[in-house]
Amino acid sequence: MEYIQVTSFDDFGTAEIFKSYCETFPEDERRSEAQFRSLLTNPKAKVFSVLKDLKNIGYLVSWELTNFVFVEHFEIFSEFRSLKYGSEIIGDLFKNYSHIVLEVEPESQGEDAKRRIGFYERNGFHIIDENYVQPCYEHGKNDLDLWLLANWEPDNVQFVKEEIYDVVYCF
Repeated sequence: MEYIQVTSFDDFGTAEIFKSYCETFPEDERRSEAQFRSLLTNPKAKVFSVLKDLKNIGYLVSWELTNFVFVEHFEIFSEFRSLKYGSEIIGDLFKNYSHIVLEVEPESQGEDAKRRIGFYERNGFHIIDENYVQPCYEHGKNDLDLWLLANWEPDNVQFVKEEIYDVVYCF
């Protein structure tokens, strides 16, 4: 796998990433185009195009916070799913970061949510908060009841949540 940091909306693959991002994530679960563009220049945020054999197979949006990395969005493009690339990417993340946090829809949201949670659990994550609320991205969008998962047991889950709220959703 190769991870290429995207720093401009004009970079190779960025249009494909944003198009898939908009098609995959419901409006309440994603940023507007203006907000997405601002991620590309935010020093704490990183958008990576994921390449396998020179093909753009997906992307990661992550935030480097005080003592953990928050994965805001992670997608393998539909034509590359079920090829174990997601597990390979998670393995690469574990090599580079000892503390990782991410959000998922609760299993009550259906079979896709259950499958996604199972994927993350098989790859070293566990639920640290089932009462997490993702703040809305902007006026007119809704807050979301989600679960927080991590690959370690944080001493203070409330601190983790507050830092996500303060940095990721309030920049």
